[in-house]
Amino acid sequence: MDILSGLSEPVLRFSVFAGILLAMAVLELLLPKRPLGAPKAKRWATNFAIVAIDTAVVRLMGALAVPLVAVAAAVYAESRGWGLFNVIGLPNWLEFILALLILDLAIWFQHFVSHKVPMFWQLHQVHHADVDIDVSTAIRFHPVEIALSMLWKIVLVFVFGPSALAVVVFEVILNGCAMFNHANIALPKRLDALLRLVIVTPDMHRVHHSVIQSEHDTNFGFNLSIWDRLFGTYTAQPDKGHDAMTIGLNSYQSANPTKLLWSLALPFKSQSKEP
Repeated sequence: MDILSGLSEPVLRFSVFAGILLAMAVLELLLPKRPLGAPKAKRWATNFAIVAIDTAVVRLMGALAVPLVAVAAAVYAESRGWGLFNVIGLPNWLEFILALLILDLAIWFQHFVSHKVPMFWQLHQVHHADVDIDVSTAIRFHPVEIALSMLWKIVLVFVFGPSALAVVVFEVILNGCAMFNHANIALPKRLDALLRLVIVTPDMHRVHHSVIQSEHDTNFGFNLSIWDRLFGTYTAQPDKGHDAMTIGLNSYQSANPTKLLWSLALPFKSQSKEP
């Protein structure tokens, strides 16, 4: 699917993904916030293997049933006049902005629900089980959770009818922001304070990966920080400070989360609750 001047959507997304990933990895080496406890090579091998499986699952979904990816769903909805935006005919610029806001709020809500509904938490705990947090944590999501997330976005596309361009831009922004706010980088305090007025910063999101439940159940945003402030789920800083806080889940403070097969099997063999 051509999106911008002949550049295909998968190429565009991968190019931005690779560029931001490389930039965050370099910044983690130059400006690390916390020392990492687990062997980085093993963690990264597992986390990148998981995202490779995730990508294959999404591509398979698209191959088996069109339009079973969000961008294709947007094209499909527009061609049939489905969705709110395709009915009311707003100016393109206003529709674009509203689409980005609605999709971002929907992802915030999805993340909130994944912590509150046991069935979804079983899947989402794979992300939280990572014993360190860095840019690779941003891509550590169980393939079943990724598939369900894609289905959720397709529902949103059919209901609201955003343009394919808006969906592509949203997913590029979402992925980029997730890698940024999971990155193990030390931002100057003033810059962090300024940025978090609008977007989720690494210090803000790191609180969400605390083993302490009162912190773990806050800061659900991946992109815009306004939703957590609006819905009362915002925590500014961890009680123990960023250097002393423990990352992950209390039940899995071991080397197990660095293992690929263990991580993939976790939702199906564990009945753990939130820490």
